[in-house]
Amino acid sequence: MTDIRDNAVVQGATCPIPISQYPNILLAHGGGGTLTHQLIEKMLLPEFRNQLLEPLHDGAILSVNGMKLAFSTDSYVVNPIFFPGGNIGELAINGTVNDLAMCGATPLFLSAAFIIEEGFSMEELWKVVRAMHTASLHAGVQLVTGDTKVVERGKGDHIFITTSGIGVIQSEVNINPRRASVGDNIIINGPIGSHGIAIMSVREGLEFTSPVISDTAPLNGLVTSMLTVCRDIHVMRDPTRGGVASALNEIAASANVGIMIDENSIPVPPEVRGACEILGLDPLYIANEGKLLAFIPPEHAENVLKAMRQHPLGKESVIIGEVVSTHPGLVVMKSRIGGTRIVDMISGEQLPRIC
Repeated sequence: MTDIRDNAVVQGATCPIPISQYPNILLAHGGGGTLTHQLIEKMLLPEFRNQLLEPLHDGAILSVNGMKLAFSTDSYVVNPIFFPGGNIGELAINGTVNDLAMCGATPLFLSAAFIIEEGFSMEELWKVVRAMHTASLHAGVQLVTGDTKVVERGKGDHIFITTSGIGVIQSEVNINPRRASVGDNIIINGPIGSHGIAIMSVREGLEFTSPVISDTAPLNGLVTSMLTVCRDIHVMRDPTRGGVASALNEIAASANVGIMIDENSIPVPPEVRGACEILGLDPLYIANEGKLLAFIPPEHAENVLKAMRQHPLGKESVIIGEVVSTHPGLVVMKSRIGGTRIVDMISGEQLPRIC
């Protein structure tokens, strides 16, 4: 570990991240893994620490005049901006809708800010805008405010979009990463890895026997179905950057609990598994844009699972593991051959700019 005396001085204060180790930002700092969390926990969180930010949820849970609200924001820099199954426009709508849904909120209103590079095709911009319009209608949200900026040619990369959103949470709903409890069943709503591999297939010019299509979708309807049968869902998280492995590690650390998952239970499409084997990737770390992880008290797990399977986005929902009292803060996986291994948070970057 680098001595703190090696740290840089930034604006009169000592930089908390050793610059002799990382003197510049890497792509991996945006990958949702170890370096992302180091950046957040060592530099950003200490400067902005407050009670609402502290849980590091998918959104902030606010109380305003007796109403319980969720507020979230996200930026989208996906490359390429058009990919099998979607484009940056619908991704920007679905991503923020899903962050609000993971708080147990009904998403209502969004904002959108566009940074557009000079020379970007007006026809392609129109396709992105139309995709956002369609996605908003599908998710049942309204885009009510926004901003547009243009940067010089070569100073951007076609288009970046930032969306923020507000939703309402029912008073009895309390979804929080710190609520993961021993005995909770962990459910995922379908096969993993499609979004990341869809992006990679276009970016690298890869062709597969069966095309890999992004799973981008708004999950608020599915979440409503789940909350209808169980108000006491403990945790929900959409495993985007860093995939299922990083999401589970975040929750295990937040609640200081152990997590045990079963490799045989984790659904991976054959084409995704094949692509990962060719590319040397692990499906557990591949980004998803239409999947959620839910931590459900064991007495409610079957009812929630049944409700999920009746929804179009939850037909393939399965239980993949549980929360355990052993190895707090760690995620452990039972392998196909019967052994176990620790599933750590990814330290580098498998697939940059996937959302």
